[in-house]
Amino acid sequence: MPDVHEKTNTESVSNKVAEYSASATQTRKKAPGLTFSRFFTKPGVSPYDEVEWERRLAQITDAHGKVIFEQKDVEIPKDWSMTATNIVASKYLHGTIGTPERETGVRQLVTRVAETIRDWGLAQGYFRTPEDGATFHDELVHILIRQYAAFNSPVWFNVGCDRIEPNSDAQNWHWNPQTGRVEFSVTGYSKPQCSACFINSVKDSLDSILTLAKTEGMLFKWGSGTGTNLSSLRSSTEGLSGGGTASGPLSFMKGFDAFAGVIKSGGKTRRAAKMVILNIDHPDVVDFIECKAKEEAKAHALVASGYDGSSPDSEAYSSIFFQNANNSVRVTDDFMYAVMRDTDFSTRAIRDGRPVATYKAKDLLRKIAEATWHCGDPGMQFDTTVNRWHTSKNTARINASNPCSEYMFLDDSACNLASLNLLKFAPNGTFERRKSSSITPAIRPR
Repeated sequence: MPDVHEKTNTESVSNKVAEYSASATQTRKKAPGLTFSRFFTKPGVSPYDEVEWERRLAQITDAHGKVIFEQKDVEIPKDWSMTATNIVASKYLHGTIGTPERETGVRQLVTRVAETIRDWGLAQGYFRTPEDGATFHDELVHILIRQYAAFNSPVWFNVGCDRIEPNSDAQNWHWNPQTGRVEFSVTGYSKPQCSACFINSVKDSLDSILTLAKTEGMLFKWGSGTGTNLSSLRSSTEGLSGGGTASGPLSFMKGFDAFAGVIKSGGKTRRAAKMVILNIDHPDVVDFIECKAKEEAKAHALVASGYDGSSPDSEAYSSIFFQNANNSVRVTDDFMYAVMRDTDFSTRAIRDGRPVATYKAKDLLRKIAEATWHCGDPGMQFDTTVNRWHTSKNTARINASNPCSEYMFLDDSACNLASLNLLKFAPNGTFERRKSSSITPAIRPR
């Protein structure tokens, strides 16, 4: 009965949200639209024509010199590096190599993305006039091909690919403005996933754990990374309601790790990006701290026995666990003060909060330092400070981050990232503010 009641409440809330969204859509006054001024471009002059282009061989080899990727005659701006050439060709150009559908270079890639975003803006009334849409497009193209800025990878992977694959039957989550709900259905590339970084929650149930595995897999498929705090899962020392002992987060981490290893990000050669977090007071924290260092020791033993250890996909490293995620221990001020005072610190059961094991806080910190010295993991996240600096304190607490940890926010949220090439704004050693303000976030509406 509690499950039925919870489901009914959830559906009721969802229905109210949908009704409110539909009502708001009907009563909302239409905005006048954005206007844009030209900073880099001139009316009637294509930004593509103001760049010198050349054809290059894009090629990537492994540690033994074996070619693992190659595309000939890739069209690239002349001043782009070979590293940029290889990244664009191997990861972002869409279509099967050797077919007419395969994109041929940066011109086609930027055209696909910039025209699609412009067309969305025109169709949804974001521009005050069609001329503002044209200005936005030209300025954006200039910014991208001159390498002033770049979108996060899912934009390059997905935006505009419905032009190339209009009949794709791929499924994904998307927002349905008619129903006011997030739905999972066939979208192809018509509603592309554009966010790079997701933070996902998990509850202490097998259903939620397996749902997380599917969620992560679909996010990896479309080129995004995910982070999750697994501290809500019962430890391997705690009992189950039907008898027996819980598996604990590390056993499920093995499954998540395997999925991340086999699902290539964006369907390309890039490995999936994943962050796993465990709180310092979780009963399995010592196993978590040491897990990657122990697996790394196995890899070293295999290499010493003659197995190849030259890459993450080599014989040695592909046979061990926990190689496809960043691990972080989340610590509190209470823990850090216990370290400073050289006092004890206890882990606590997930269900009832009773103390499970007591350690010298310094010993736990030493274990973190030694494991990190051996293999680079785990990192540390300072939970008390993160939540003290929380910019939206009236929502919910921050429990986790994205794989790179520059995005720390609410569970079940996402962010869009972009990169600015700061050297482009200081060609003579002096930072040009006016130029930078014309680009952020893509160009600033006037």
